[in-house]
Amino acid sequence: MTGGNTDRTGPEILIFAGTTEGRELAEYASARSIRCFVSTATGYGKSLLDHLDCITVLSGRMEEQEIREFLEEQEIRLVIDATHPFALTATENIRNACEMSARGREIRYVRCIRRFGEKQRDKDILYVDSVQAAVNYLKNTEGNILIATGSKELHLYTEIENYRKRCFARVLSTEPAVAQSVRLGFEGKHLFAMQGPFGTDMNLALLRQTEAVYFVTKESGRAGGFEEKAEAAEEAGAVLVVVGRPEETGNSPEEVKELLREYGGMQDA
Repeated sequence: MTGGNTDRTGPEILIFAGTTEGRELAEYASARSIRCFVSTATGYGKSLLDHLDCITVLSGRMEEQEIREFLEEQEIRLVIDATHPFALTATENIRNACEMSARGREIRYVRCIRRFGEKQRDKDILYVDSVQAAVNYLKNTEGNILIATGSKELHLYTEIENYRKRCFARVLSTEPAVAQSVRLGFEGKHLFAMQGPFGTDMNLALLRQTEAVYFVTKESGRAGGFEEKAEAAEEAGAVLVVVGRPEETGNSPEEVKELLREYGGMQDA
């Protein structure tokens, strides 16, 4: 199928951003004058894209019904899901909305997935299936813990005995993330509000600052700075506790860019 917006007043493409890849796709489309809607969950995400030409940025999480209504009202033909690998509910809502909206008309759903390297096998790297599994493991350990798994599941770490003293959280520099962290008891020197991804030096500095023996992160891939986290943990002598990513299939960013050109009426890059 070939695309184009010559007969329409609005874009036919909707990108759900939430990762580095999502932002790169929006920038790619803008640089080639491919008109798109781009949906971000937060105002901060919107601020990163507002300057782009040909891009209409939507801010705020949408539930399945809201997504479906938007797809139908705007007659969207291509939906690109570039949300975070761990944002399972968001992906489910987007996919379901596309399936329902596609009944009676043509609409394509594409999942953009990150490229991941081979898992490192080392005595100082522990892979677990979930944040809860990481917490269960850490309950039986001693020493400080640097947490970089986000604010959404931060409440689980309160199950660790003496967590206010042992645990240090790194979360996004957004008001909701910080407010939630403080409510849970993570504040002062036990809370870092920062926007990643971070280099090895920054990760190492935080590990040394907190005197962390354990560094908990999600398997976020190259775009999420996973390699830099692993390098910092190794240099600091800390155990890296990795929450494995969900298994899924989809298209690479390069393949999605080809679709953007196709549906946007571009003949070459």
